[in-house]
Amino acid sequence: MHTTISAGTQPQSATTINADVAATDHQPVLSEELLRRMDGPGPRYTSYPTADRFVEAYTADHYRQALSQRSIGAVGGAGGPLSVYVHVPFCESVCYYCACNKIVTRDHGRSTAYIDALARELELVTQTLGRGQRVSQLHFGGGTPTFLSDAELDRLMGELRRHFHIEPHGEYSIEIDPRTVSRERLAHLKELGFNRVSFGVQDFDADVQKAVHRVQPFEQVEALMKDARELGFHSINVDLIYGLPKQTPESFARTVRQVAGLRPDRIAMYGYAHLPQRFKPQRRIVTEELPRGSDRIGMLSQAISGFISHGYQYIGMDHFALPEDGLAQAKRQGRLHRNFQGYSTQADCDLIALGVSAIGRIGATYSQNAKTLDDYYDSLNRGELPVVRGLALTRDDLVRRAVIMSIMCHGRLSYESVALAHLIDVKTYFATELEALVDLADQGLLTLDPDGFELTPLGWYFVRSVAMVFDRHLRADQTRERFSRVI
Repeated sequence: MHTTISAGTQPQSATTINADVAATDHQPVLSEELLRRMDGPGPRYTSYPTADRFVEAYTADHYRQALSQRSIGAVGGAGGPLSVYVHVPFCESVCYYCACNKIVTRDHGRSTAYIDALARELELVTQTLGRGQRVSQLHFGGGTPTFLSDAELDRLMGELRRHFHIEPHGEYSIEIDPRTVSRERLAHLKELGFNRVSFGVQDFDADVQKAVHRVQPFEQVEALMKDARELGFHSINVDLIYGLPKQTPESFARTVRQVAGLRPDRIAMYGYAHLPQRFKPQRRIVTEELPRGSDRIGMLSQAISGFISHGYQYIGMDHFALPEDGLAQAKRQGRLHRNFQGYSTQADCDLIALGVSAIGRIGATYSQNAKTLDDYYDSLNRGELPVVRGLALTRDDLVRRAVIMSIMCHGRLSYESVALAHLIDVKTYFATELEALVDLADQGLLTLDPDGFELTPLGWYFVRSVAMVFDRHLRADQTRERFSRVI
């Protein structure tokens, strides 16, 4: 069976596509055989190297040194504006598919102590970094950030504004569980400065919602999205998951139509990764109720064609956006970037991460905070930054990060650009990798020429697979099951 998938506004490659993929009216056609062949575990490349490569030898002292170097480089604004991520781990109820760092509790008193800790962490960070650093991107994730009360959100935003200069025209987003907000709460978030919201939907089918312990009627989400538009939020995102228990291609197609009818500005659609040995809540999922591999592939192909038929453009990595949305514009203009929150229009910049388990990036380093509340609180109570692991990137890491992010964000690689930036002979340095690309080119995923390569419209749907070719750590690793599947 073949499913037609529109290429949106991307140029059609002149390369002849093999028997698995036929070019019809400038639309690449995916076969289920090709989808099966390209499936397998692999990183999502919100960073390179990926977080599973972080080491405990990287300590809070290393993070403090990175902050200090950033402070020196940022004098006079030379360091550019920062991005800030705040992790709020609390949820009132557990969703069985969840693989996030979260704490399930109905005791809202626990969040008071957490905000106290965030305030201490902010103080420790800015003691070294310096107060008043410009911030042009802020994201609250979790968990459920709207677990916090309005008063707690007021206090937290006040602390952030006391330590940073929040620029007036930045991107300020918050993840929302529709079951935890009302129009009044949305209005309060808007008053606090948030201009983007992301609704966790996952699926609208009632049986699927019951199977994953997340019941939220379509009408509830529909009303909240209407409220968000009337309140003037710049962008609305909806998160979906395919491959959940009791999902079928038919039921998920209904969800796709319902979501498309709501017209969110952006859609993020993830494949469910069933790893019950790593994530305890997933043990409550009945394995026999998970869709078969062929049905899962059908959901993906139908969803892609469904969203594109409703006017959405494919951004990459299961992300879609309306043509007028900033994300789609950034892709067309070659300004797309990628960070720990996914695709972004924000220029590549340092990321300050706050809260339990949060991951940040300063210069050529990554850092991660303690993963448990006890360890997180313990460090802060001792007056220490709560960083417990991280990574200082090698020269090879930096070269490969540049290559992988160029593939993930721009769908192409210029050998000359990499050579000039990193003083290497690309064809010698990546001889093995470039040889491996020949097979992907034969499958119609990219075009090769003496100066570089570029993804075809079809290749964008397998961008992770192309990027994986340049992942040195992954090539040496025999256990890829720690990652989600590409399809």
